[in-house]
Amino acid sequence: MASFSFDVVSDYDKAEMNNVFDQVARELGNRYDFKGTPAAIEWLNADKTGFKITGNGDWQIDAILDIVRKKLAARSQSQKVLDVSLELSESNLKTTKIVPFVHGLDQEKAKKITKLIASEQPKVKTQIQGDAVRVTSNVKDNLQAVMQLLKSQDFDFPLSFTNYR
Repeated sequence: MASFSFDVVSDYDKAEMNNVFDQVARELGNRYDFKGTPAAIEWLNADKTGFKITGNGDWQIDAILDIVRKKLAARSQSQKVLDVSLELSESNLKTTKIVPFVHGLDQEKAKKITKLIASEQPKVKTQIQGDAVRVTSNVKDNLQAVMQLLKSQDFDFPLSFTNYR
């Protein structure tokens, strides 16, 4: 009997994040309320693993983050990819917020996913493989049910499905 599988990963589309960055930077340049202010968005590093947002104060940082969230939603990307838990830093009348992207499943998150799948879909096998969870079954319908189950859950990290076999 054939065995079917897919991987559950926590990742983001780098090309889409590049598009979001470009759209936000363009909007910051065009908006009247940001003229003459230090409002800006930059890449966190050369690997483009996050945003560095600069503004006049926390209210302006929140406004820029709101723009980022709207652009993510317009491009069908999860807002959970943004880690906004880091504190603001203020210096020279500027406020800066570092917003790294959430990437990869750690052991705790992977165990949470496997426990949920095991309790809801006992006929499906799960296996933690590094920063991914492999889900295997002999019936494709079971795999689709697992996908629907995971999509219906409200995890605090983004999930995507790859490596269908």
